[in-house]
Parts: sequence; C-alpha cells; structure tokens
Amino acid sequence: MESEWNPDLIAGPLETKKEILSVSELTRMVRECLEKNFPPLWVTGEISNLHRAASGHMYLTLKDEASQVRAIIFRPVAQTTRFELKDGLEVIVFGDLTVYEPRGEYQLIIREIEPKGIGALELAFRQLKEKLEAEGLFDPARKRPLPFLPRHIGIVTSPTGAAIRDILKVIDSRFPRMHITLFPVKVQGEGAAEEIAGAIENLNAIGGYDVLIVGRGGGSLEDLWAFNEEIVARAIAKSQIPIISAVGHEIDITISDLVADRRALTPSEAGVLVVPDEKELLSTLKEFSRRLRMALRVKAESARRTLELVFRSYPFRRPLDLLRQQEQMADDFIQRTWRATSGIIQIKKEILNGLTRRLESLSPAKVLSRGYTITTLAGEKKPLKKASGLKKGGLLRTYFAKGEATSRVEETKT
Repeated sequence: MESEWNPDLIAGPLETKKEILSVSELTRMVRECLEKNFPPLWVTGEISNLHRAASGHMYLTLKDEASQVRAIIFRPVAQTTRFELKDGLEVIVFGDLTVYEPRGEYQLIIREIEPKGIGALELAFRQLKEKLEAEGLFDPARKRPLPFLPRHIGIVTSPTGAAIRDILKVIDSRFPRMHITLFPVKVQGEGAAEEIAGAIENLNAIGGYDVLIVGRGGGSLEDLWAFNEEIVARAIAKSQIPIISAVGHEIDITISDLVADRRALTPSEAGVLVVPDEKELLSTLKEFSRRLRMALRVKAESARRTLELVFRSYPFRRPLDLLRQQEQMADDFIQRTWRATSGIIQIKKEILNGLTRRLESLSPAKVLSRGYTITTLAGEKKPLKKASGLKKGGLLRTYFAKGEATSRVEETKT
C-alpha cells in the first residue's frame, strides 16, 4: 500500500505521533517526493567509476569538485550512444531523479548524454579515428591500387539516391557498356551501417568483382553517420576487393574515406576514378600505334640503306675476283711458309753436319788412321797411358788402324 506524503509525520516529536514508518515506506516516500518535485533535468559533471554490466546497463558516478551523484544508463540508451564513455570524460546528461530503494540512494536515470564542449558525433568520430589509426587501418602501405580497366564494378549505395545516378552517368560517359552491379542498401538511419557492411562482405564472398564503390550523396553529419560506424570501417579494411569511398561532398570526410583504398571527393569523381576515358584511351592507343609505325619505318629504312651499302660493296659486285684474290693470298702464304721452313731446315742441317765432323775427329778409329795405336793389357779394354805398373813377361794387346797384335813385356822404362 502506497503512503501519501504527509508533512505532519515528521513535524513533531515521536511522543505525540504514534504512526511509525518502515524504512521501505520512508524510502518510497522520498522517491515519490523527488519524482514529483523534480521533473527531468540537465546535469553536467565528470564520469567516474564507470561499469558496464553483462545486462548491457551502464553504471557510473557524476561528480564535480565538491559533490557526486550515482547514475545509470539502461541498455536501450547505452546501445544508441555513439561515442565511447570513459572515466574522466565531462558530459551533459538529461534524465530523471529517483531513489534506488534497496540502498536508499538517490540516483539519476540518464535518458540522453552528450560530451561537454563538443558534439557527441564529433567526439565519436575522433575516438574511432584514433582507435583505427593506432591499429594501422589508415596506413597508405596497406592500400591497394585500383585496376586500370575493371571488367566488373560493384556499387554499394541507395538505389534511389542521387549518388547512384551521378556514378552511372559519369561511368557511361567515360566508358560505355561497362559491366556494373548495384547492391542496394540503406545509407542512413537505423540499420544502415549493418546493411553496408553486409553488402561489402557479400560481394567479397560472391567474387568476380574488380573494384567496389561504396558511398552516398551529401548530407548532414547525422545523415552520413553510417559511414563513420566501426562495423563499416572494418568491413572495408577486410575487403579483398579494392574499394573507392564516395561519401558526400569534398568537405565531408568520413572514417570510410580514411580506411578505403581510394577516396573520391564526390560520387561523380568515383566514376572518374574507376574507369579511364574511352576516347582518351583510344586516342592514346592511336598515338602509340603511330609512334610504333614511325619507329618501324625508321628501322626498316636504316636496314634498307645498310643492305644497299652491302650489295654495292666490292665482294658483291665481283665475287669471283674476291675468290681469286683469296686463293692468291693462300698460295702466297704457302710459299712464304715453305721458304721459311726450308731455310730453317738448311740451318739445322749445317749445324748437324758440324757436330758430326767434330764427333768423327774425336773418334778412336780416326786417331788410329793417323798412325796412332791403342795398347791394353791382354783381356782388358782400358787403354794404357803409362808403362809403370807393367810386369815383365806380361801380355799386351795393341790395336792398329787395321789389325791388332799381341806382345810380351821384356823391359819397361819410366
């Protein structure tokens, strides 16, 4: 049973008032008093003791230099808060003042929350930008080049917006008959970020696409917010297909622009980036063809002049004369070689004859022919050079130029 608020209950001493309240009744009366006399209000303070429960609710304390009050953000509000809450962050909150009866503590039930001094979306953008940059998702080294001439282009955007019309118009004007597939998605409002991320993942799973364009036309920061959601940024970073981000106008920079492989300032520029201009390409090819033909003509003319010089040369005009000239040169070489060889042989022959004559002059037979003899002991071959050592009666063998004789020693003189 609810108790009505009655100031008389606490107006006098207990001796004169016999109606006694329980703690629960007192707490309930205080809660009703607060809720009745304090309509929803704005409060500013610094977050501390932030706690995220498994239920999805968030519990925190709001404080300033002198005081503090407990507060709670229920899950539906917590899920729609776009920036990250953390201790030390100064915020402005809108909510209802009430009492948590089990502990008898008054607290603030927060309906809305925004950062102090900066918009909630701007803070959320900064926080996510710092987080993804620290992970290296903006690093130019991880960005992939766009194909020069894609065979199949995938476009993720609204089927009814101005962006798709601008993209298709530019592509058709630059390179008609290009194979394009539109993957229609919501580009703003609840569920838009999930649809965009899902489309990118599906196109990667399907395969066959050379490049993707993800974007929408211009709008407010709130309108473009789906392209600042973390789920979209991570889908772009994970994509195996190069992605062009084409969100809003030149002044609109989104997280998707920073993560994508290439940023287009507008959807129309995305059409310029994704395909070359067919007319310019054909003109360039014609110019290359002209230069190639010119280079080939120059080469051919140079080769023709070289051949003419060769054909006009003496060997081609008088080939037999050239052959006879070569034969004559060969004969001359043979003769010179023969003469040189004969001279060498004659010199060697004279040297050999001289050596032969010297050997003959030193020959024992030649010495004997001049009247000399050679004497040895009988039975030995060594010539005798002196008489000493001969014994009387010993036999000697004497050799003449013609013949030999045996003699006996009768007497020796030295």
